[in-house]
Amino acid sequence: MSNGTGPCGACKFLRRKCVKGCIFAPYFDSEQGMAHFAVVHKVFGASNTSKLLLTIPPNKRFEAVVTLYFEALARVRDPVYGCVGHIISLQQQAVTLQAELAYVQARISMLHHHHHHLPMPPSQADVAAACCSNVSSSVCITMDPLIDITDLCNVLDQQLDNSM
Repeated sequence: MSNGTGPCGACKFLRRKCVKGCIFAPYFDSEQGMAHFAVVHKVFGASNTSKLLLTIPPNKRFEAVVTLYFEALARVRDPVYGCVGHIISLQQQAVTLQAELAYVQARISMLHHHHHHLPMPPSQADVAAACCSNVSSSVCITMDPLIDITDLCNVLDQQLDNSM
């Protein structure tokens, strides 16, 4: 039983009496637990979920329930790939951002070689100095919402073209 406040969310969803020692009660409370269990139930089923939880040591069950819920949400959104689809998308974003970062670093490096011909305006100089310092460039660029990487690349390209 869920803290004496009625059935746990899982038992509410299954429309059954919540008994003492219910495997779901500690992890699916009577408030939002019903909605969470509905998602887990849709993907894994009640029987499979309870069997799985019984095979896991009690001190690791909470993490298992969180993982089951996360995977179930991913499977509902993307039945074919689930979490893997999300991981692939994040990996593609990381590759794109790494390529953009390498491009910006190369352009900044080229400007540093030509800076004596055409000084950079202070705002771009501050950005370039921050990006070329010991601070991580990806942090520098992503933490300032006013810096658009495309605009920065265009400014760097123009200054490089003008200095040659």
